[in-house]
Amino acid sequence: MNFQQLRAVREATRQDFNLTEVAATLYTSQPGISRQIRELEEELGVEIFRRAGKRLTGLTPPGEVLLPIVTRLLQEADNLRHAGDEYRDSARGHLTIAATHSQARYALPAVVKDFRQAFPQVELHLHQGSPNQVADMLLEGVADIGVATEALSDCEELLTLPGYRWTHSVIVPSGHPLQQLGRPLGLADIAAYPVITYERGYTGRAHIDDAFAREGLIPHVVLTAMDADVIKTYVELELGVGIVASVAVDAQRDRTLHAIDAGHLFEINTTRIGLRKGAWLRGYAFAFIEAFVPTLHRGVVEQALRATV
Repeated sequence: MNFQQLRAVREATRQDFNLTEVAATLYTSQPGISRQIRELEEELGVEIFRRAGKRLTGLTPPGEVLLPIVTRLLQEADNLRHAGDEYRDSARGHLTIAATHSQARYALPAVVKDFRQAFPQVELHLHQGSPNQVADMLLEGVADIGVATEALSDCEELLTLPGYRWTHSVIVPSGHPLQQLGRPLGLADIAAYPVITYERGYTGRAHIDDAFAREGLIPHVVLTAMDADVIKTYVELELGVGIVASVAVDAQRDRTLHAIDAGHLFEINTTRIGLRKGAWLRGYAFAFIEAFVPTLHRGVVEQALRATV
């Protein structure tokens, strides 16, 4: 049994049992992948995968049991390497953060700047994606830390910790009638205009939809986007009223727009930090988390990780 065999098994499940993709990912040949899987099956005395001819079509019942063990073994091998790196050179290495666009654009810049000053020898990688993609990057070991509002807490394989709470704002062109209401904004006021907001599954969109549904209102959503910058662009063109995360509103940059607080209309959102359960984090990873959420100091995070083992 060797790590190449274990990686072949894990990657086969990740690549939907497509051995061509597995071979490309692991920089080897398809026959080589097939041989590694067969040799492991022969050593264990069970078939891990179901087959149709030479094609893999899924996991067998023994494979379903063995896959989590394979995953844990490979994670512990990564942990062993990271632990060695930590004691050999605690200030040098690399750290990968997976985040949604809103987090990468508005919440993380100051943290990244401070981190780079504190750890100049750490190579920092920032990957952006949808909340589900952020979760997948964590689960696949592509990212060390994930930052998102949706999806992370739905994955049992991830440890999620509360980051910060935020609300939505309504944005309109300067001089818009909603700016002149003279009273607190209501959902019916918003529904009277075309609406531009986030795609479903992004940046608290579910809370927006739920709020209108509770009032029996169906907003006329004319445009959706993954990030607030796009939403603001089309609001500036007067195509509709925008609903964005309050953190995405910048009075200095958005001078042609007016923001109206909507915290009383939509449920408060919580952005979360996601980590793989059982993962070994380098010291500078704990420092990054604490820079982002000061209450999540190393002791708190380590205790939470231990509780998942």
